Amino acid sequence: MPVFWKLTRPSLQWLGLSVCLLALPSAPAHGQDTPEVRRTLRYLTSRHLHGRGYTHHGDQRAAAFLAKHFKRLGLLPFSSARDYTQPFSLTVNTFPGNLSVTADQQKLRPGHDFIVAPESGGGRFTASVVHFDSLVFSQEPLLQQFLAQPLQAVALAVAQQDYQRAMAQPLLAQKLQEARAIVVLIPGKLTASLAAKQAPQPRLLVAALAWPPAAKEITIDLQARLQQSYRTQNVLGYIPGTARPDSLLVVTAHYDHLGELGRHHYFPGANDNASGTSMLLQLARHFSQPAHRLRYTLVFIGFSGEEAGLLGSRYFTAHPLFPLGSVRFLINLDLVGTGDSGATVVNGTLHPKEFQILQQLNSGTASVGSLAARGRAANSDHFPFSEAGVPAFFLYTRGGIAAYHDIQDKAETLPLTRYSELYRLLTQFLTYLTH
Repeated sequence: MPVFWKLTRPSLQWLGLSVCLLALPSAPAHGQDTPEVRRTLRYLTSRHLHGRGYTHHGDQRAAAFLAKHFKRLGLLPFSSARDYTQPFSLTVNTFPGNLSVTADQQKLRPGHDFIVAPESGGGRFTASVVHFDSLVFSQEPLLQQFLAQPLQAVALAVAQQDYQRAMAQPLLAQKLQEARAIVVLIPGKLTASLAAKQAPQPRLLVAALAWPPAAKEITIDLQARLQQSYRTQNVLGYIPGTARPDSLLVVTAHYDHLGELGRHHYFPGANDNASGTSMLLQLARHFSQPAHRLRYTLVFIGFSGEEAGLLGSRYFTAHPLFPLGSVRFLINLDLVGTGDSGATVVNGTLHPKEFQILQQLNSGTASVGSLAARGRAANSDHFPFSEAGVPAFFLYTRGGIAAYHDIQDKAETLPLTRYSELYRLLTQFLTYLTH
């Protein structure tokens, strides 16, 4: 573990912007290993890892993959994490088993025609379908009629906007809990997520165009399992600084994803966030080489639990394995596999000097195109660090494929449009921060 005896943040005068572009560090002679990136993406998105979620040890297999590479590259574990891991627990709802839905003899396809609401319970039954009438919001007699209607034996089909509106009203939300099942009809893209609770009935998110307009019957076979106090882990290692080992730069990316959609389908999570995880490993590979070692200690962290609510990074900032006050800057990588429209830097407006340096570097050979600055946002693992006072950027690329939190986020269709340019930009930026 590095020696940490200087806990006060140094002056930011070293970030003076009078440096001209000619003085900025040049791009590495060799870019990242593209075949290795593709191998990493294929493995992390493979069926073997079950969507890097919390069934069949998917998260643990991904963590073991990271730890193995950290060790191979010569990264050192922290004294409290000799196997490169920091264990913690979470609660998450999962769908590891049977999953089939048939509406009026029409079999719906998991991932294409429907997904499961994150808080869904399980069940195996056939039920008649009742369609929710939005007039209950405006006509009191219809509202009272609906509240008096027994729903225990029926599946309630309801448009997404009506469902959201009903769940915001206590009487209607309580009534919906009585239904044998709830079918929410989604007008656009099916987007999955995770939940730390389980509802009393199956809740399905069905593409409106795939739902029979006047469906009368539905057959559901769905296994749901609430994983309580599930043991998962962050993965971290470091490369000691050559001159100032007590000063840290940190690179982070979450390796977890949404897991399985029944026994035969899963969410690959190529862009989100196998792309950031592979970039993390490529940067570790670069800076572990003696010729590229930095003056500051460089820490690499792969977080679990991001999709469940930034749980890994929240746990780490509450139980840090190094003093957070020693972190000079943190870069979080998430969704970096595209780039047709450039990239965005969350917290760019909060740290204008560092963002201007990034822009200067981006005007050179490592350009990722348009580089936009955003303000504070609680949308990835940088946020708990920012809240703890650590200066941090969250960088993601824009444009390209629209796959996100769905079964189409696959390694084979991830374009990596600006991946090489981003790699060079990041190596330059991290190197510059130690000057």
